[in-house]
Amino acid sequence: MAFLDHIDACNRHDLGGFRPFTVDGIQVGRVRHDVAQRLEAYPEVFRVTAGGVALDPRLATPEARSAAVDEVARGLHAEWGTPRLRGERYRVVGRFGAAPLMSIDRGVVSLFGIRAFGVHVNGLVRRPDGLHLWIGRRALDKSVAPGKLDNMVAGGQPAHLSLLDNLIKEAAEEADIPAAMAATARPVGAIAYCLEDEWGLKPDVMFCYDLEVPDGFVPRNTDGEISGFTLMPLAEVAERVRDSDDFKFNVNLVITDFLIRHGWLSPDREPDYVDIVAGLRRGF
Repeated sequence: MAFLDHIDACNRHDLGGFRPFTVDGIQVGRVRHDVAQRLEAYPEVFRVTAGGVALDPRLATPEARSAAVDEVARGLHAEWGTPRLRGERYRVVGRFGAAPLMSIDRGVVSLFGIRAFGVHVNGLVRRPDGLHLWIGRRALDKSVAPGKLDNMVAGGQPAHLSLLDNLIKEAAEEADIPAAMAATARPVGAIAYCLEDEWGLKPDVMFCYDLEVPDGFVPRNTDGEISGFTLMPLAEVAERVRDSDDFKFNVNLVITDFLIRHGWLSPDREPDYVDIVAGLRRGF
């Protein structure tokens, strides 16, 4: 096990099994070939060819597109067992910052290969013996990575919130962090990866933040998604990322980036340093 192994694990996919998905002439995702064949049953919503899948141009507004795709997703779930709708909306854009072409339910993001965005917050404490990180443990009833270790705060990016507003919301829910404290989180970059899952493709972008909290502050989960928190010395966090699968798969990348930025991982000590640095943005 090595740092680079976690990056490779988050970027396992074969684009040969997919065709582009476009909305209003803009590519926003990729659809697996067998999924595309299922979409042929909905000609009023999708135009399917061997070269790609396009949303019908008669669906001319974000609202109409979103409603039509939701209806198809419900049908696919009932007929084929694809993921159910979860009631949380993500923006569908050609690039971050562009006006949304539509929104899509979080449950079917990978089915259409839509690029999803999220926020990850490293909660750090400075002590005389060095940096420490607050590490959460995911609840055992989580559908993804139950029981795995996690960042102090993390969450997908809903369509209706700014990144900072989402960070403040997630910080309150996941770690009982006051809004004024959460707002001091410092944006430090973004990580991208592209992973093939059971139903499609996950080209995800994680916006990373560092939040320094006082030594006496103890996070407390309020939404049931985290079973508890542990304050770990940075060396222990680094060793667990490097030597194990204790952390949720994509959190390994966020912490690796933290280790680079704070000088723990250096080119003199890590032979894979250049590949690691490049690999953290492999999904862009």
